[in-house]
Amino acid sequence: MSSLPEDLAGLKDDMVAFIEGHGMRRFHGYVDAEEVPSVLWKVEDNPDGWKDFVELAKAASAPFLTMDSWQFRREDLDELLERLANAEFTNDEDLEEARWLRTYAGKTGFIQLGFAHQGVTMVYEVSTEWYDRYQRLLELAEDFGGIPMEPDQGDEL
Repeated sequence: MSSLPEDLAGLKDDMVAFIEGHGMRRFHGYVDAEEVPSVLWKVEDNPDGWKDFVELAKAASAPFLTMDSWQFRREDLDELLERLANAEFTNDEDLEEARWLRTYAGKTGFIQLGFAHQGVTMVYEVSTEWYDRYQRLLELAEDFGGIPMEPDQGDEL
């Protein structure tokens, strides 16, 4: 069972204070691991591992850390529900699970820290269980979104 709270806003505040306490700056941005060479920090069972990550960035003489977070908005839920309702292969359980996420509106579910070192971006990510569920449902809606596939006019049988 995860020892993380359901709202990571307090953790984010702690991270900001810790980073600034180390005399480092933050660059508000998201590192897309699919777009840049990156290494993901292995979180394991250490809820304070992010402190080690920040200290490593300082030891590596990183001039700043990237920082991104995601807060669940009611509009995100409404969009997800609409996409699931219009998808071809979703079921009532998926819709019910999405509705259940309403409890988390206004809460922070994801935080990412990163720093560049010798052409590689080191990345630390933490997320709540409900954020992971939201992402799974979002992927489901994207995969089975009911977007009709038009046959390529150049492909004749």
